[in-house]
Amino acid sequence: MYKFREFYVRDDMIDSLQRYLTEGIRPGLFLQKVICHKSLQDICEVADDENLRNLPAYAAYLYNEVPSGCHGSEERMESWINKELYFRLYNRNSK
Repeated sequence: MYKFREFYVRDDMIDSLQRYLTEGIRPGLFLQKVICHKSLQDICEVADDENLRNLPAYAAYLYNEVPSGCHGSEERMESWINKELYFRLYNRNSK
């Protein structure tokens, strides 16, 4: 669990974020919108109550814990996913 002030990111969401960061696995729609820095209205359309209440922790996590090149827009997210896919395929084929 990641904590920021009185807010938190649940373990299952941290796991999904870690899979995205380390393996380039696309997360669920809520996390995609958070990663892409979509509008609050867009995020609210897909967030459950718990994640909605804890949005400040997601913002803090992205700002403090992950590379800036993997979040901020759809283009950055897609680039990150494609980069990780390339490295996975390259490493698998080079063995």
